[in-house]
Amino acid sequence: MSVAFTKEESAETASETQLPDRPISEHPNLVTADGLKALERQLAEAQAALEAAAGIDDVNEKRRQSALPLRDARYLTERVRTAQVIDPPTSHDVVAFGSTVTFERDDGRVQTYRIVGEDEADPKAGTISFVAPVAQLLMGKAVGDVAVMSGRELEIIKIA
Repeated sequence: MSVAFTKEESAETASETQLPDRPISEHPNLVTADGLKALERQLAEAQAALEAAAGIDDVNEKRRQSALPLRDARYLTERVRTAQVIDPPTSHDVVAFGSTVTFERDDGRVQTYRIVGEDEADPKAGTISFVAPVAQLLMGKAVGDVAVMSGRELEIIKIA
């Protein structure tokens, strides 16, 4: 095997294992206290995966095993560094960051979401990001207020 072929193969392998950075949002990094704990836990998991990969003897396999946790560690380090913990709302008069809001759509569907930071949002689990269009629409509104989104009405029926 020629040295040129070996170097080319290594270069290809390296380029396959250098993942681009995860994009960082332009919005303030608002988080709940639980959201910060989750970010710190995920960072610790990424660092543990990097440590495990460091013990692999084969250089190419080490690169492959390190790629994802390295990218995640860079992202999570920045997100933990810039996190701004927002205390839970002290009032349930209006929808705010950290509020759990229940609203009824004009088609009769009732939905409940807690408004949280971008990294902790999971609509299937009942949380949405404060920058999500529906969250932006509902924030600052009170029970009984109606918001219109894409021609559809959403009436706030509960804030907790």
